[in-house]
Amino acid sequence: MDDMVGASPAICGVFDKISKVAATEMPVLLTGETGTGKELTAQAIHARSVRKLGPFVPINCAAIPETLLESELFGHERGAFTGAVQQRKGKLEAAGGGTLFLDEVGDLLPSLQVKLLRFLQEGTFQRVGGQETLHVDTRVIAATNVDLKAAIERNRFREDLYYRLGVLHIHLPPLRDRGEDTLLMAMVFLQQAAATTRKAIRGFSAQAIDALLTHGWPGNVRELSNRVRRAVVMSEREEITCQDLDLAGAVFQAIDSLDSLRAAHRRIETELLVKALTLHRGNLSRIARDLKVSRSTLYRKLKQYGLEKFTLTFTPPLAATNATRKPSGMLGPAKNGSRMPKESSVGASLEAASQVP
Repeated sequence: MDDMVGASPAICGVFDKISKVAATEMPVLLTGETGTGKELTAQAIHARSVRKLGPFVPINCAAIPETLLESELFGHERGAFTGAVQQRKGKLEAAGGGTLFLDEVGDLLPSLQVKLLRFLQEGTFQRVGGQETLHVDTRVIAATNVDLKAAIERNRFREDLYYRLGVLHIHLPPLRDRGEDTLLMAMVFLQQAAATTRKAIRGFSAQAIDALLTHGWPGNVRELSNRVRRAVVMSEREEITCQDLDLAGAVFQAIDSLDSLRAAHRRIETELLVKALTLHRGNLSRIARDLKVSRSTLYRKLKQYGLEKFTLTFTPPLAATNATRKPSGMLGPAKNGSRMPKESSVGASLEAASQVP
């Protein structure tokens, strides 16, 4: 979905909700940990709504000083305060006919919560220092990474505003709960960074793939993006290693909860497919050989799990130019006779995995 990449059940559920809420005009509340892609989700909702030709205006409520946030959001009249030499429209008006994205809405002051609630209920507001009641046609999508229900109990957030904002609610799952999506996004980030830096990096080593799958990702998608992009810049090889990702000490994290046999079957098969796609850069012949299945079975499995669209994703963007010239940003081979790790097997076959009922 646009810049949102994934095939796991968790993110596919989010894609389904995005399609449904985009067809409405109601406010939307996005929740989730930092770095889970709340602004991308808001942009996806806007792009699929009847307001898609209107502006998408984001504002981070935590990044603007409290004394300026009211003016930034609602605008001000000339002379409203020292330095207000002329009338100024706020973000709410700037988003007229489109969507206003309120990031970190949990940090709004109580006085601003009252004004926002009034707008959501009546569609009206007043600029700072103004007496005129204004009306603007703006849809509000809000996001937060804090527990608003706990904030309500501490009297830091209005309960009526919470229910007004949360008419439609989408929770963004953390990356650690998205399984194979980590590898899909890692490869996309690698290709983007390789194209920008003009480095002919083919993919990740087998050890790096294991590290990507076992790391806890407390910073979620943002952390993954930063690690991969930095690794591309620092790497002197044709493959990204654990050291490049600064994940050399990554250890396997045990899963406390139990899956049903059907869920475990799906998770194992999908992880094997994504791992093979990443390791073999989308080469279906090698993938089928490594997983010990026929190409027809491989095609069927890729389609079953919605992964067929990712086969082109793993084609190195600079492959066509590498045969004729060396990109200007590419470094030479590693010194001291070091060699790249050989491509290793994915480690299991789909036939073995399919024995699970």
